[in-house]
Amino acid sequence: MQKYYLAIDIGASSGRHILGHLEDGQMRLEEIYRFENGMKKQGNKLLWDTEHLFTEIVNGMKKCAEIGKIPQSMSIDTWAVDYVLLDENDEVIGDTYGYRDSRTNGMDKEVYEVIAESELYEKTGIQKQIFNTIYQLMAVKKQTPDILEKAKTFLMLPDYFQFLLTGNKVSEYTNATSTQLVSPIEKQWDKSLISQLGYNEEMFLPLQMPGYEVGSLKEEIQKEVGFACKVVLCASHDTASAVMAMPREEGNGLYISSGTWSLMGVELSEALCNEESQKANFTNEGGYEYHFRYLKNIMGLWMIQSVRHELNDAYSFAELCGMAEEHKDFKSRVDVNDDAFLAPENMTEAIKDYCRKTNQQVPESIGEIATVIYQSLADCYGKTVHEIESNTGRTYDGIHVIGGGSNAAYLNQLTANATGKTVYAGPGEATAIGNLMAQMIQSGEMERLEEARKCVFNSFNIKEFKPQ
Repeated sequence: MQKYYLAIDIGASSGRHILGHLEDGQMRLEEIYRFENGMKKQGNKLLWDTEHLFTEIVNGMKKCAEIGKIPQSMSIDTWAVDYVLLDENDEVIGDTYGYRDSRTNGMDKEVYEVIAESELYEKTGIQKQIFNTIYQLMAVKKQTPDILEKAKTFLMLPDYFQFLLTGNKVSEYTNATSTQLVSPIEKQWDKSLISQLGYNEEMFLPLQMPGYEVGSLKEEIQKEVGFACKVVLCASHDTASAVMAMPREEGNGLYISSGTWSLMGVELSEALCNEESQKANFTNEGGYEYHFRYLKNIMGLWMIQSVRHELNDAYSFAELCGMAEEHKDFKSRVDVNDDAFLAPENMTEAIKDYCRKTNQQVPESIGEIATVIYQSLADCYGKTVHEIESNTGRTYDGIHVIGGGSNAAYLNQLTANATGKTVYAGPGEATAIGNLMAQMIQSGEMERLEEARKCVFNSFNIKEFKPQ
């Protein structure tokens, strides 16, 4: 009898339910449900609608029964840093903020009054991003302290949804590391740091690794979806799952997990928390089997996605790439990691303003805007490669581009050109694949990560882009 596994992969703009199984030594995927997601503006707040998301999680699960493919297990992954706080009755208290909300402005200074920035990096190895959970919780402490006082449980979003499915509260390791509150040595919450910051250390649950069994679906959920299955932890930070799917058996290549964000880095066996890494703003996020994802967050395809939306989605990404190619000699560039591009009212105008302020030619046409974005991204990738090789003392022969951005052939070629390295593009559904890999290893269908990565290489089309 065929064994099915369900990966629920929720990104910042959409979510999907993907069934996976093994057939003749290859992994087969079937997308059975997709839904929209996005931060909702309420006054001056940017919030997640967790009730809507959970409704869609359940709606997608119903499809398994409808098509007669019942998973033996399931798991949920999402983006990082965002969370819920539960009170003594396990009810959400306060708003569930999205990471682009501005409430964390100035919270870095509040944190650094308690602990120096350099000491914080040495203790956690996590890069400074103003939306990191450590700053979000400081915003709660400063702006709505009563909420923090009432909070009894802290859960990252995948952990919260799996609690709603099973009734069991479990905290997963890889996503927790993005909070900037976890020790890379102990691989657990840094309770001394949490206490030092004035957060209630009792609300943080012990961290569990991917493969840990959360529990079975609650009876009411079973009745609603039409089946019973167990819920297990995947690497619930979507990038951690995506990196698991890097189709390289030994897993020692450069990678770009390419989507709304571009996460560029390598896998290390130990965190690299030195001064050079901090200055270059690298992070050491937790990965499967306690690997560390030594990487830099780069703005990614968010910029071109935003410009496309501002044009009422009148052009496909392929058309935008074609226009960019027509204007490839346009010289202006932007720093894609500048805060101006994090959540602007208008991305097109933000790019123009940046060029004005830096005394560069201002792009006017759609093609000029597109080429500024794509060329600037590729240039950033090239710079990041040099930083990684310098900081790790190693050279790498290729770059694996995984995730949805692996389908962006134009950007892949620019990346090969800018880095001087061969780009291996694919698989596109890397996050869902990594989610499924953790479940298949947990079930015994795959023995270990190396075997699973070999299976990915044999199962999906990997395209090569040589430097030109």
